[in-house]
Amino acid sequence: MFVSITEFEILKKFLITLLKIVVSVGILAYLVWNATRPQPDGQNVFANLLGQPKHWSMLAAALGFCFAGVLLTFIRWWYLVRALGLPFRFRDAMRIGFLGYLFNLAPMGIIGGDLLKAVMLAHEHPQFRVKAVASVVIDRVIGLYMVFVVAAVAILLTGFLEIPAPEIRAICYITFALTAAGALGIGILFIPGVTDGKFTKALERIPRVGHVIEDLVESVRMYRRQPGVLLAAAVMSVGVHCLFTIGVYLVARGLPGEVLSLPIHFVVIPLSASTGALPLPMGPYEFVLDFLYTRVSEGAIPAGQGLVVALGYRLICILIAMIGVCYYLGSRREVAEVMHEVEENETGEGGNSV
Repeated sequence: MFVSITEFEILKKFLITLLKIVVSVGILAYLVWNATRPQPDGQNVFANLLGQPKHWSMLAAALGFCFAGVLLTFIRWWYLVRALGLPFRFRDAMRIGFLGYLFNLAPMGIIGGDLLKAVMLAHEHPQFRVKAVASVVIDRVIGLYMVFVVAAVAILLTGFLEIPAPEIRAICYITFALTAAGALGIGILFIPGVTDGKFTKALERIPRVGHVIEDLVESVRMYRRQPGVLLAAAVMSVGVHCLFTIGVYLVARGLPGEVLSLPIHFVVIPLSASTGALPLPMGPYEFVLDFLYTRVSEGAIPAGQGLVVALGYRLICILIAMIGVCYYLGSRREVAEVMHEVEENETGEGGNSV
């Protein structure tokens, strides 16, 4: 029995997506079970959520801060694209940005938001395909690295390292190590001889991950001579993480239950957000936030409170993504063409058999 490459790739994609869903559901199911089992003090976070009053003004302010954070991510990407000389209008950055944000929240069998942004930009500017990919890659790398920078600085300024729990100390040291390793890695990448050397060329030929390394290296080459642009993007990333941190803090203040201080949120929210690098639709963020809420408070905050806050934040993300739905309804044909182009690139042409 022969199976076409196209059919094999479709099956593989379906199984990978199914695995992601199963893992995400499993994490959330565990968190809900952990939150609803009997607590020593008799507290139940979900009962409190339903029975206690909410501070709607705090929740509205949280929506405003998170929305501002989302907009700043689009501005950062637009700035990086323009720095490469692409004739990219701000309104197009908003349109593609909101579509990417929507697709990031709906990954069940749909291409990721970053990939959608890169392909849509390349689709509209075919002569700048490489630059389109480079802008998205650098935007993602800067945003992710600055998560660890913000967390590391907050750990030093808030005395977070003095919390006696051994897990917290381990997390702090890991954060410092990743921040230092990231700085070293970025510094090495910006040495011309490294990105143009034989070792880098060999890495680019590694199966499955080689194309990712190639995209990263090519992106670094394009931005290497624009340190001011990268610095400005890094500063904007700090602003993004600050806005989201304050937004989640206001979610916590708006919902019933105990709340960690705002300075401590500048540690726990970036650390939770760093799990966004994992290819899972939900689960890691909620797990880390719930874990940190309980450990940092040394048991004063019951298990499940961090989950409730994370779910409140997720709801705000969905509300913001509704803008992306409006853009999607207005450009369904273009999005369909882009998705078809991505699928062709992934499965290949022709009817070869394996």
